[in-house]
Amino acid sequence: MEEITQGVNNINLASDSHKKNRIQVSNTKKPLFFYVNLAKRYMQQYNEVELSALGMAIATVVTIAEILKNNGLAVEKKITTTTVDMKEDSRGRPVQKAKIEILLGKTENFDELMAAAAEERDGVVVEEEQQT
Repeated sequence: MEEITQGVNNINLASDSHKKNRIQVSNTKKPLFFYVNLAKRYMQQYNEVELSALGMAIATVVTIAEILKNNGLAVEKKITTTTVDMKEDSRGRPVQKAKIEILLGKTENFDELMAAAAEERDGVVVEEEQQT
């Protein structure tokens, strides 16, 4: 019976590491505004988004959070910093990496700002079609 309880607890821990509203940011794989736009979509769907990064990608996560905050789309709810033990690729020895998690929530006027931005984009498309 104890083994079953342990198995259930492990499943709960595993599912926590794959949150639906978490974006794991890399500073080499995608451009900055890919993550900014993805975070906006996640906030529309889930009302909040968790940005997560390791090592050198931490600066990218902070920049994404600041862009969203400065545009009036997000508010900081929680910031967590930790170190994570990882294995180095070349020799396989353990290395500690810094980790950050920033939880952002929608601002009160998030939906209005997103609607205005969508209208602006649609207006530009209509203008371009009229010119051709």
